[in-house]
Amino acid sequence: MYLPSWLSQLYRGLSRPIRRTTQPIWGSLSRSLVLSSQRRNPEFSSFVVRTNTCGELRSSHLGQEVTLCGWIQYRRQNTFLVLRDFHGLVQVIIPQDESAASVRKILCEAPMESVVQVSGTVISRPAGQENPKMPTGEIEIKVKTAELLNACKKLPFEIKDFMKKTEALRLQYRYLDLRSFQMQYNLRLRSQMVMKMRDYLCNLHGFVDIETPTLFKRTPGGAKEFLVPSREPGKFYSLPQSPQQFKQLLMVGGLDRYFQVARCYRDEGSRPDRQPEFTQIDIEMSFVDQTGIQSLIEGLLQYSWPNDKDPVVVPFPSMTFAEALATYGTDKPDTRFGMKIIDISDVFRNTEIGFLQDALSKPHGTVKAICIPEGAKYLKRKDIESIRKFSADHFDQEILPVFLNTNRNWNSPVANFIRESKRPELIRLMETQEEDVVLLMAGEHNKACSLLGKLRLECADLLETRGVVLRDPTLFSFLWVVDFPLFLPKEENPRELESAHHPFTAPHPSDIHLLYTEPEKVRSQHYDLVLNGNEIGGGSIRIHNAELQRYILATLLKEDVKLLSHILQALDYGAPPHGGIALGLDRLICLVTGSPSIRDVIAFPKSFRGHDLMSNTPDSIPPEELKPYHIQVSWPTDSKAAKAH
Repeated sequence: MYLPSWLSQLYRGLSRPIRRTTQPIWGSLSRSLVLSSQRRNPEFSSFVVRTNTCGELRSSHLGQEVTLCGWIQYRRQNTFLVLRDFHGLVQVIIPQDESAASVRKILCEAPMESVVQVSGTVISRPAGQENPKMPTGEIEIKVKTAELLNACKKLPFEIKDFMKKTEALRLQYRYLDLRSFQMQYNLRLRSQMVMKMRDYLCNLHGFVDIETPTLFKRTPGGAKEFLVPSREPGKFYSLPQSPQQFKQLLMVGGLDRYFQVARCYRDEGSRPDRQPEFTQIDIEMSFVDQTGIQSLIEGLLQYSWPNDKDPVVVPFPSMTFAEALATYGTDKPDTRFGMKIIDISDVFRNTEIGFLQDALSKPHGTVKAICIPEGAKYLKRKDIESIRKFSADHFDQEILPVFLNTNRNWNSPVANFIRESKRPELIRLMETQEEDVVLLMAGEHNKACSLLGKLRLECADLLETRGVVLRDPTLFSFLWVVDFPLFLPKEENPRELESAHHPFTAPHPSDIHLLYTEPEKVRSQHYDLVLNGNEIGGGSIRIHNAELQRYILATLLKEDVKLLSHILQALDYGAPPHGGIALGLDRLICLVTGSPSIRDVIAFPKSFRGHDLMSNTPDSIPPEELKPYHIQVSWPTDSKAAKAH
């Protein structure tokens, strides 16, 4: 086959083996970040006035003349100070002799967090004064010259990781918060993981990095989208919640393998664990099946995983949606600990206990239970009452605590009856030990599993506050969840269907015949990647047949196909089979770094209400600036809303 010269050169470049070297680039931190690169050492001091960074100097640099730039972090008795930059800390000796009075004046009078430039000689610290906790702890700088580059005013908080600061204050002064070692670590690790992902996808596997538009049109179904006005009356753009349509169109266009670090937007209101703008690693491939996508992602994470963490072990285990719900009560189970849901319906088939008998007589009726290890030892009576109240308030369900191996005087009569009559069978099924507590409930299968799934996590939280270690924070437990339903009943009208994932997801090959008779039973070719109980990725094999796509949109989902006419037309013009996935980068980095919030791994995040506290965004716009967009603001008339404005 003839290839144009530019294309053959491109393919030769893509197929050339990549030489990898491993270099620590942040040796000043207790945790080193490791960078794979074709270059041996990153040149941190190229193109700038410094000769070295504060964190790189060691005994091997003794006698060298250096120029350093950074922030004054600490000063003691006007004899020495600690200088900090992005790379680490170094101790600087303040000269005491009269000939260096001007240097002494600058370094003694500059406020903390002022920016200075110093030049001097690397010398050894006096014997016995070395600091083994500091990577530069064997040396110090004997200063000859100093320059105050910028004095710092009194700060709203100290730049120290151990200082307690409210999140609102951190977000208001985000540019100061970014100076902390933890934020520096998080953002640099994020950068390096993305770089390695790009290397793996583009250089090792021939993916093409393509930017897709931010201004698009409204997409039916899914999350709410932000609207952007245009100068045409009544016409608006939408900010895409994902590049879903574009990446499918790229497959129709023959690009074969697409990748993008994609900026996405969802107008979901106040949600503590979400951001209105977020980033995902977006991937699409032609001529691929579910197994191929999963293998690609496992290799991607293994390749990009930080070297200061335990290696990622592949392949990841897999579980169907039905298994996940039945065993863990959720489609994103945390598999680091047990407390699995057990079906104990058979034990009570012939029971005389009214509420159990009533539950089992109904369609999909069941009796389920979880075992709380050493619950009798660690849970107090108020904890059990709180669990029962949660079940009643949120699920309108009765939860029954049963102490199988210990008789508690606050057991209910029903619990005592179960303990006495069914104890051997339950101990065998639940595999209980001394001091364990069983939480039992009866009801419809999905509802019972969902409740016990939430109680499983609530009880894990309670046990861990009492010192029991259930979820190892250093363990990363990946899991694929597959065979999701293709459709779900709409909440507002259960007789109508909506897409469980999105309307472009292909049905399971074994269930296609059910589309025309019992669509609610159709499984999809959708798959989620779960890490420690958090969904960090989701994707599917797509519909590439225009007729099938039109039937699902128009007949089953009752969507206006005109909104997606471009997609339907493209599928008619020789669309290849294709599929893809998107990894939530913010959530992934949050879990890798052990951060309490995704806001700790984003440089400039929004508050949980969607506000930028630093710049006071969103902000109002003068009426004259709205005129070109044919928009007028309709102010709320109620008093509360009026006060808010």
